Amino acid sequence: MTSTATILLIISAFTHAGWNFLSKREYPTQAFYLVTSVLGVLFLLPFLFYYAGLISLVPLPVWIMAGLSGFFLAVYYGCLAGAYQAGDISIAYPLARSLPVFFVFVCTHALGRGHAPGIYFLMGILLIVGGCILLPLKAFTHLQLSNYLNKCCMLAVLAAVAIAGYTLADDTALRRLAALPGKPISPVASSLLYLFLEATSCMLWQSLLVAVSKQERLSLAVVLKIHKRSAAVTGVGIFLTYAIVLVAMNYVSNISYVAALRQLSIPIGALMGIVLLKEPPFLPKSIGIGAIFFGLVLAAIN
Repeated sequence: MTSTATILLIISAFTHAGWNFLSKREYPTQAFYLVTSVLGVLFLLPFLFYYAGLISLVPLPVWIMAGLSGFFLAVYYGCLAGAYQAGDISIAYPLARSLPVFFVFVCTHALGRGHAPGIYFLMGILLIVGGCILLPLKAFTHLQLSNYLNKCCMLAVLAAVAIAGYTLADDTALRRLAALPGKPISPVASSLLYLFLEATSCMLWQSLLVAVSKQERLSLAVVLKIHKRSAAVTGVGIFLTYAIVLVAMNYVSNISYVAALRQLSIPIGALMGIVLLKEPPFLPKSIGIGAIFFGLVLAAIN
C-alpha cells in the first residue's frame, strides 16, 4: 500500500470518528441526520448531472436495492441517534462499527454467497465478539445480563444490523451494475451514481420517519434554528469520508488493506468520547476497544 493511500485512510478514519463525535456532542436525533442527508444529496448533485446519461442504464433491481439500502440507512441513523442519546459514544460507536462484520459474515454464508473463512478471520470474529462483551462492563466481575439489556447497547446492536442490511443491499446493487453487458458504467461512475441514489432514498425514508413523529418534527425545528451549522459539518464529514476512501482505493493493490486501516476510526472515536466528553475509561471497556480493533484488522487481512 502506498504512502498516499495510508495518509488518505488515516484522514478518513478521523473524519468518520469526527462526524460521529460531533453528532453525539451536539444533537443526536433522526432530524439532525435528515439535515445532514439533505446536504449530502446536494453535495452529490454535480455527480448526478455529470453522469446523467447513465441513469437510463440502471436496471430495476438496482433501483430496488437503492430503496432498500436507503431504508436500512435511515434505520441506522435513527438507532445511532438513540444510542448516543442513551449512553457513551465509547460504547455505542465500537458496537455499531464492529458487529456488522459478524452479521454480514453470518448472512452471506446463510445465503450461500460467502467463501470458507480463514483462520485469521475466525480469530478476528472471536476478538470482536469478546470485545463487544467487555465494552459495557465497569469491572470484570460485573458480567450480568442487565449490562447489555439497556437502550444504548440494544440500539447500537440494531444500528449494526442496519449497517449489515445496507451493506448486503449495496453489494448486490454494485454487482448488478458491474455485470451489465459491455460494462457501460465504470466502477467509479457506478459507485458515485449509486451513492446518489442511496443517499436520496435515505433522505426520503428519513423525511417520512421525521414526519410521523411529533418529537422528531420538534427536533427538526431545533436543528434548523440552533444546530444547522453542526449538521452541515456532519453532512460534509459523512460524504467526505466516503469520497476519500474511494480515492484511496486507487492506490492499493489489495482492497483488504483499506478495510483494515479504516478500523482505526474505532479507537479514535472511543478516545474522543473518553478524553473530550469525559466518559469513564473502565478497564474492561479499554480492553474491549483494543480487542475489537485488532479483531477487525485480522478479519480484514484474512
